[in-house]
Amino acid sequence: MSERSEEEAMDIRSGMLPAADAAARIVRKFPAARLDAPTPCQGWDVRDVVNHLILWSGRGEAAAHKLPPTGPGEDHDFTAEPDWADRLAQQTRKTAEAWTDPGAWEGRTSLTGAKEGMPAAFIAGILFGELVLHGWDIAVAIGRDPALPPEIVEAAWEQLVPTAETGRQHGVFGAEVPVPEDAPLLDRLVGLSGRDPHWTP
Repeated sequence: MSERSEEEAMDIRSGMLPAADAAARIVRKFPAARLDAPTPCQGWDVRDVVNHLILWSGRGEAAAHKLPPTGPGEDHDFTAEPDWADRLAQQTRKTAEAWTDPGAWEGRTSLTGAKEGMPAAFIAGILFGELVLHGWDIAVAIGRDPALPPEIVEAAWEQLVPTAETGRQHGVFGAEVPVPEDAPLLDRLVGLSGRDPHWTP
């Protein structure tokens, strides 16, 4: 890992817990009656985003420990269970805590149980971006300020710039939405991920 990559990894590692806490705060403010509200993720409502976050955060915790994923599959509706917001908060925090271990960043791991896997730092970057971007998705779905800490937005930007095109090639992100260079960094981050920073429900 290059010196610059090490710096970025450290930024993300230290930002994992604040990003998880930010996502939990956003979800806990979300009225359950609005789970069917549309989000900036095309074809996804809030329920889809919440289920996605819980599922892949759980797999992200396993990946930090270099273990195969366990638990429900992608067809499971976590929002049908009591206290789903607490479930998301607890799971994202457990995942963030697992990735604060320096050993989690070493070697290769996988979110799907694939034998060869990918560099652990790359997987961690994916998980960090998921917390930030999907937290934003859920907040704007009901017209609320996501109130993401500036240092988290900056770390997410540094992580996304070199990986966005790879994500697009794998269908993780849509086409980049042009955003002026003097726009707020959060708007630029959102645009780079294929979202419209001015999207409204």
